[in-house]
Amino acid sequence: MTELRIDALLPAEMARRAEYIGERKSEASTLQTFALALMAGAFIAFGAIFATTVATGASGVLTYGVTKLLVGLAFCLGLILVIVGGAELFTGNNLIVMAWASGKVSTKALLRNWGIVYLGNFVGSLATVCLLFASKQYLSANGDIGLTALKIANAKVGFGFWQALSLGILCNILVCLAVWLTFSA
Repeated sequence: MTELRIDALLPAEMARRAEYIGERKSEASTLQTFALALMAGAFIAFGAIFATTVATGASGVLTYGVTKLLVGLAFCLGLILVIVGGAELFTGNNLIVMAWASGKVSTKALLRNWGIVYLGNFVGSLATVCLLFASKQYLSANGDIGLTALKIANAKVGFGFWQALSLGILCNILVCLAVWLTFSA
């Protein structure tokens, strides 16, 4: 009989791996960090574009829950591209705090990384939006994709401060969990 083995790392080993990766990320050059952050911003924007397209086709045809499930799965493409492509996403880089908490990364290095990555993510996503606008993809489906994007944006700007903050925290928890699980592989 063959033995069943699980090659995944245990939580303590995952934490050590997170610290190690946090150290490496904080030591990367400004140019490398910014370039990888640009990629992550673009990848997340691609996920959002895909999710918006799925929402356009599913809205009104499928139930609310099924539509949200499909949109969430479509958006995950962006995070998958970030993780598999080795890009730097601000929300995932919040895990560098583990290396900081253990004294392996200075506060200055932590904040430097976060600042570069945040800016790179913003620029990468904005550049992707500019390409999307130039491609006129928002006019697809008789303009319904653009209309869906506007409806999504309108709903989000309607959130109160605490709702937006709470949703942002919940989103970050899920992204960090996804990144954390990759440390087990």
